[in-house]
Amino acid sequence: MARDKLDYGRLMQKALRRLLAEVLGQVAEEGLPGDHHFYITFDTTHPGVDLPGHLRAKYPEQMTIVLQEWFEDLAVAGDRFSVTLSFGGVPQGIVVPFDAILTFVDPSVEFGLRFDSHDSPGPEDPDDGPDGAPDEAASADDASEPHAGGDVVRLDRFRCH
Repeated sequence: MARDKLDYGRLMQKALRRLLAEVLGQVAEEGLPGDHHFYITFDTTHPGVDLPGHLRAKYPEQMTIVLQEWFEDLAVAGDRFSVTLSFGGVPQGIVVPFDAILTFVDPSVEFGLRFDSHDSPGPEDPDDGPDGAPDEAASADDASEPHAGGDVVRLDRFRCH
C-alpha cells in the first residue's frame, strides 16, 4: 500500500538510531574517548530486550543504564547492542534493541536524543518498535538519572501535523 506522504519523523528516528549504533560500535572498538559517557533509557517491555529476571522485576517498564567507568563486552550486532554492567557489584549482561531506546544522553558534550512515542510499528514497517518518553529512571549500581545541561532534540517538533 502506497503512502500519501513521506514520514520524515519516522525516517529521522531510524537514522538517529543508526547513529547510535555507529557511536556504540566505535566505543566497543576503541573505548570511551575523553570525558564521554552515556545515559541510555530503554523500554524493558520491548521485544528483544534481554535482562536478568531480577532486573526485569525491579524495572518492569523502563530502565536507565550508564556507560562510563566500568562496562565490559560492549558489542553492536545489527539492530541491537549488548553489554555487561555491574548491578549491585555483580557483572550481568543485557541486550537492548535500538528500537527499545527512549533517550540517549552524553552530558560531556551536552548532547541528547529523545525518541517520541508516535512511531509505533505499522503494518508496512514491522521493524520499528514502540517508543515513549521515560517516566521512571534506574541504572546500573543505582546511579542517578541524567541531568544534561544541553538541549535534547525532540523529533516530534519537526513533524507536520
